[in-house]
Amino acid sequence: MGHGNSKGISEQDLAKEEEPSRITRLKNKLHLHRHRRHANIGSAYKALIDADDFAGIAILTLKRAEMEFKDKWMACVSLGEQTFRTEISDHTDKPVWNSEKKLLLEKNGAHIARISVFETNRLSSSNIVGYCEIDLLEFITQDSDSDFKVFDLLNPSTSSSDRSVGSIFLSCSVEDPSETEKRLARRILSIVDYNEDGKLSFTEFSDLINAFGNQQAATKKEELFKAADKNGDDVVSMDELADLLAIQQAKEPLINCCPVCGEILEVSDTLNTMIHLTLCFDEGTGNQVMTGGFLTDKQASSGWMFKLSEWAHFSSYDIGLNSGASASHIVVFDRRTKRLVEELINGKIVLSMRAIYQSKFGLGLMDTGAKELLQSISEKQGRRMSSTESTKDIPKFVESFKDQINLAEVKYPLEHFKTFNEFFIRELKPGARPIACMERDDVAVCAADSRLMAFKSADESLRFWIKGRKFSIQGLLGQDVSSSAFIDGPLVIFRLAPQDYHRFHFPVSGTIEQFVNIPGCLYTVNPIAVNSKYCNVFTENKRVVSIISTADFGKVAFVAIGATMVGSISFSKEKGDHVRKGDEFGYFSFGGSTVICVFEKGAIEIDEDLLSNSARSLETLVYVGMTLGVSTKKLSGNGLPNLESCNLDRDVSVGSKECTLHDQMDSADVNQEREKVNQLLRESSTSHAIVCDNLQKIHARRDGNLEKLVVQGIYLAMPQRECFGMLGLNGVDKTPFIDMVIIQGSLSL
Repeated sequence: MGHGNSKGISEQDLAKEEEPSRITRLKNKLHLHRHRRHANIGSAYKALIDADDFAGIAILTLKRAEMEFKDKWMACVSLGEQTFRTEISDHTDKPVWNSEKKLLLEKNGAHIARISVFETNRLSSSNIVGYCEIDLLEFITQDSDSDFKVFDLLNPSTSSSDRSVGSIFLSCSVEDPSETEKRLARRILSIVDYNEDGKLSFTEFSDLINAFGNQQAATKKEELFKAADKNGDDVVSMDELADLLAIQQAKEPLINCCPVCGEILEVSDTLNTMIHLTLCFDEGTGNQVMTGGFLTDKQASSGWMFKLSEWAHFSSYDIGLNSGASASHIVVFDRRTKRLVEELINGKIVLSMRAIYQSKFGLGLMDTGAKELLQSISEKQGRRMSSTESTKDIPKFVESFKDQINLAEVKYPLEHFKTFNEFFIRELKPGARPIACMERDDVAVCAADSRLMAFKSADESLRFWIKGRKFSIQGLLGQDVSSSAFIDGPLVIFRLAPQDYHRFHFPVSGTIEQFVNIPGCLYTVNPIAVNSKYCNVFTENKRVVSIISTADFGKVAFVAIGATMVGSISFSKEKGDHVRKGDEFGYFSFGGSTVICVFEKGAIEIDEDLLSNSARSLETLVYVGMTLGVSTKKLSGNGLPNLESCNLDRDVSVGSKECTLHDQMDSADVNQEREKVNQLLRESSTSHAIVCDNLQKIHARRDGNLEKLVVQGIYLAMPQRECFGMLGLNGVDKTPFIDMVIIQGSLSL
């Protein structure tokens, strides 16, 4: 994955500038460390890198860039919950950094890196000029003769096809696990090598074992020292220590806790122990050229005067509850890129909201008429945004949220919108928000482009997020809705920011049973107010409660909540309508807004990544159609026969003479294959079952993303609406076609 074009750079092109680096030499020694399940074939072996099974340290190097004008430049790399920055270059249009950083890459972890290039300003926050996003797992698996690649830097202010503002040269390679072990040994040795001779005496070795925090190993110091001292010279060299760490850790864990951060290490995973220690020691020794310790690229790019002003009002960058000084920055976790991002919000607005919502003085103002004034201002601004005069605000709005509004997804060009509100409630192009597991009604999806918080119960939400003293499910749903079924049920909050797509969609399939309008205030739904103990945003704001009756989740309460500047909440469906998940339900006019979904107790198992982020008081940036959770009815097997008791009338195996070929496909088009399977399943029959061998299909992961999955075994289909389940084990071999065979016989239970 990469935004913009990438082109290989030959070694000859770079030879003029520098000698081949250590990274270059390592590129030819790519070793892949398999997980512990493959331990019977050794701890490391040479292989082509397979992104599906990779876990290890990647070395990302930012070499240089070519920009369209001269300035002093700096680059930032954001991956997961970490951001790193280079040094500031000289005043030039061809900055050179030669900065590297070691990063942990795993198949299910963060692997999409965002590289941003800033023109620097030492007195204030620097200005982002260009960026690119790169899938590092895809990068390291590409077969290329060149050491570096060049990627186009895209202008964040526009979505036009011609948006390149420069290019950046970088490389990414995998560190040899044996090299990782040696580097770790070298760093560990330096801790207790008091005389700096590069070797450990018994006294130094003894201190090292004590630092590992393993009491059992501490009783075997002499035995371990003798095992390490292979040449019998009464000292342990770096190579001998590396061998001891690798062999002993696999046989009997030597290191129980990290000497740097103190984290307890998982004794069953030698590779991850080595990776953890290596990265920790890298941060502690200062050997890395890139500077770490940042959460977002905005934080990393701030000038010293800007940081001083932040310090002056006790601001801090952190995840968690947005109260007090931490309210100055709202940091959320992007589920799509697995990266922390900062939500843009004007500093003056932050101070105003803190004064109103997080102080007793502000609460007093609300009680003396400020509440009515706020509502009057909101309604007046809403009317203005529906006038033709407001059209001129659209370009300014897009510029303010550059890089956060993707105009390429918008159904119509900007010239189409006659008022600001028309743009605010813009539609997206078909397919811009794919719905996960569309054929499965037991999988719920995200209802809005939003910052999401999910909790197993309302009580949990009060501990981790909602600090209003009067929040309750009964108060949220109002007196006209029977709330007894929702007490102690899972609660999901979708907070929409002004820059978001402001249409909300159904998270589940079912029938709309009820609509209830509840009048109220128009407080902001910003976390600054939600995290405040002085106001009760969700139970006092204007809102509409709808009840959706479903087959898989029981009843689901869908609450659309208005907020500051929201003129109206509009719905595109009516009471009694049957709806499918992903269908549009309605939209909010100008302003911030929130949707809350409440499920019956025990009805849904919410995706683990959403729950774990919420337990840290960290919002997750999600998009319409991403998976939200799975019905517990289907998880427990209700309504499905026991597949182990299913059998064919005759003993027929795939590929036998009694099987006849029904269909064959020559390509690996996953969508076509899935459609073919669905077509066959719709053809109800009592005379045969369908068996699929080596079926390649789309599988929706729990984090909302899609991945290809190959199943080697048997898929069994009974007549329509009776049974469709998998028999056999998942396989590892891919095939460019699927064979559909018909068994001439009936299926019995």
